[in-house]
Amino acid sequence: MELFGFVIPLWAFFIGIVIILFVAWKFIKFAIKILVILVAFFIILFGLDFFGVFDIIKNIFLGII
Repeated sequence: MELFGFVIPLWAFFIGIVIILFVAWKFIKFAIKILVILVAFFIILFGLDFFGVFDIIKNIFLGII
């Protein structure tokens, strides 16, 4: 097989493709984990805001000062 003017054995080409796919899969799994963590964090923040936790904390600090 010829790639960019170089002759590359077919087995080396397939090993390269497998390595690239493996690294891409690991990267996609990492990105999905980060996405899930961020979504959970924002859902928790929205829930705390819905129940007025931040207003309670603000009032506590204003009462101390």
